Order: sequence, then C-alpha cells, then structure tokens
Amino acid sequence: MSGSGRVRVAFVGKGGAGKSTIAGTFARLLGRAGRSVLAIDSDPLPGLPYSLGVAVDDRPIPDDAVTEGPPGGPRWVLAPHLDPEALIRRHGRVCPDGVRYLQFGNLRGHVAALQKAQHAWSQTVSELDRHRWDVVGDLPGGTRQPMFGWAKYAEVVCVVVEPTAKSLHTARRLLTLSKSRWAPQTVAVVASKVRGPDDAELIGSRLGAEVLAAVPHSDPVLAGDRRGAAPLDADPEGDFAKAVGVLVERVLSLYPAAAKERS
Repeated sequence: MSGSGRVRVAFVGKGGAGKSTIAGTFARLLGRAGRSVLAIDSDPLPGLPYSLGVAVDDRPIPDDAVTEGPPGGPRWVLAPHLDPEALIRRHGRVCPDGVRYLQFGNLRGHVAALQKAQHAWSQTVSELDRHRWDVVGDLPGGTRQPMFGWAKYAEVVCVVVEPTAKSLHTARRLLTLSKSRWAPQTVAVVASKVRGPDDAELIGSRLGAEVLAAVPHSDPVLAGDRRGAAPLDADPEGDFAKAVGVLVERVLSLYPAAAKERS
C-alpha cells in the first residue's frame, strides 16, 4: 500500500447497486476525519454529487482544460497551463466536510467531449500528488470501464453488490479484477441495501468472498433522496452512516501509515 498512508479507492458495481451513494458518504467521512479528500467521478450519469451534499452538476471539466496530445502520445491531455493540482484549484467543487469534487464526463453533447474529459481523468489520477490527497473514485455502473483499466489508479477496489441476481452476476465478473495484469492490491466486496445478516451472508456465499462491510437499506436515506438530501444530511447518526463508517475504518486499516497517523 501507499507509503504515505493516502487512500486510493475505486467504487464499482452494477448500476443502481448504491455505489455512488456509498462512495460519496465514504469521501465525506474521510473528510470529517481531517483528511484531504478528492472525489472523482467518471460516470456519464453522475450520482456522486448528491451523496456529497451538492447539487447534481452534469457539466464536466471545461473544453479548454483539455487539448490534443503530442504525436505518438495520448489523444488528449490537460492543457499546458494545467496540471492536476491546478485543475483541482480551478475546477474542483468544494463540498461539505472539505471534500473536493471533480466530474469528468456526462452524456450531453457530442461523444468527443466525453472522450476528452475521460482522458483528463486518466492523466489526473496518474499524476496527482500521492502524498497530498485521498482519492475516492466513482466509476460508471457495469464492467466495461473497470475491465479496461479505469480503476488501475486504485489500491483498493470496492465492489458494491446488492442481494439480487443481476448485481451478483456483475460483481462476480468484477471480482476477476484481482487477476488482471494491473490488479489492485485489494478487491473487496461491499454488501449494499441489505435488510439483515442473511442478505450479507448470501452475497458472501454466492461470490465465495468475504464481505468487508454490509451497508443496510435505509428508509430515512431513501426519504432524504426524495427531497434532495444527502445520506449524511438526511440521517447523520443512522445505520447507513454507521455502516459506511465501518467501511472507512476497514479500508484505512489496509494502510499501515494511515492507521499510524490516525492513532
């Protein structure tokens, strides 16, 4: 793991499994612990802002932040006046609990704009100062981007899965990331929308994997969603927040330097 103790985690899973809701809450709880947190979103249908406690913003980084790359290099790169730190300062939104948020893509406009933004994502996560930021990434639902290496910046990949056949099927495929040539150091299962220990046990047994944390279905969080409130604002002391807090502690425990810093 990173010698700096800085967390680099990606949340993946089937669309609708709850990964954006968990990822945003995870980022905010890290921020509450006094850590410098960058939440990055490459989902063309972004749900991460909602759980971060800001208005959903479908605008990616501006077009002038990206330019054509050099011959023989990437198709698109950050503009010469920008590096990842400058990109964060100029275009990162400040969220509750001090989290910075960058959104790299959406489905509006021509597909070329999405490609430009996603090349910027790749450069940003590869060149970002590893000693300054905890990075929490929310990837699009499904297997395509994770399988093509979009999570390779992360040392921990959390596969979020609810107790349904389709979600389990997606999760089973995503767990094979542990065998990829760029395999993260830890691929962890996070049970989502569980209604009791039986659901978490079902997920673990069906996947043949240990469940790192079980996040419950929450009526207060669902009610908050209906009125546009983030989970930590809708039910700050509820079971959902407590379960994601357990997940934060367990991920941090994978980073010896982070554990030492916390103590």
